[in-house]
Amino acid sequence: MASFWQRVRLLGLAITALVHADMKLDCEPGFVTLVWTDSRALADTSLFRLGSCPPTSFSPREAVFRVDVNDCDFSRMVTGDVMVYSNELVYTPLGQSNVMPFSRPVACTYQRPKDWFPRIYDPVFDTFGQADLVFHIGIANDDFSGPAESTTFPLGSLIPIMATVEQHNHQPLLLLLDECVAAATPDLLSDDNAYAIITNKGCLVDSKVSRSRFEPRRRSSEILLSLQAFKFGLEDEVYIHCTLVAADPNGLDNTKKACHYEQHSWQMLDNPAYSSLCDCCDSTCRSRNTRSIATGNRRMAQKAVVGPLMITDVTS
Repeated sequence: MASFWQRVRLLGLAITALVHADMKLDCEPGFVTLVWTDSRALADTSLFRLGSCPPTSFSPREAVFRVDVNDCDFSRMVTGDVMVYSNELVYTPLGQSNVMPFSRPVACTYQRPKDWFPRIYDPVFDTFGQADLVFHIGIANDDFSGPAESTTFPLGSLIPIMATVEQHNHQPLLLLLDECVAAATPDLLSDDNAYAIITNKGCLVDSKVSRSRFEPRRRSSEILLSLQAFKFGLEDEVYIHCTLVAADPNGLDNTKKACHYEQHSWQMLDNPAYSSLCDCCDSTCRSRNTRSIATGNRRMAQKAVVGPLMITDVTS
């Protein structure tokens, strides 16, 4: 980490900038030094907080913070060639006080190193439980033999995504991806700007404009997706939100399928002879009422999130 920050160069006025008449901010490589000075000594300086951190030291007239930008709940935003770490200096008095609560924004801007990468992926697949089924999904290595070691992918490369369901006492199940979208946050809201990957009950719509495809199954309880790295969220964190479905392998229809676009037509992953079930991918695949697996039903869904991952532009 120390060598990383030695390569960081500060931008413009990031070095010792006077942000407020009573607040001095010094953005050093990897650290922030903030000094709040109250010449009137009206505030209790021990009550200042920089994000979640108390002062490193304080006196009746001064609160001093010397903190790592990876601590204190700093948020990081990467845009193009810059990295911005932002937080708030907050003062909250106790009981009755002549000083009102207030806050001040704090931000440090750094040059993004050319060799900067996001954090390394934790080498386990995320797990999601639903009744007595256990779903797993994560980014895999190139041959889908285990988890990926990194979640950084060059634009245009293939991102291997693997999902499985543990069947326990159930009859053999077929795992499907009903829907997947890419978003900038781990919490997907209805008004979020999102990029559609799989829609319409298992239609890999991204395959119409890219090399994305479903890979041949090794077992029915597993599904493998090679997703071509796209421009959405380029150079920033991206999360893949998916709906996983466990279904009866003998009950394929136009609402329980895995279809990708190949050689100018939609193809069914599990049985190309039934690719006509994919015809609705260009219109609307109608839902049908089905019973759930948990009660002897034939279908159970589970929402899951993969990420964060980062897509980099190798041409920049």
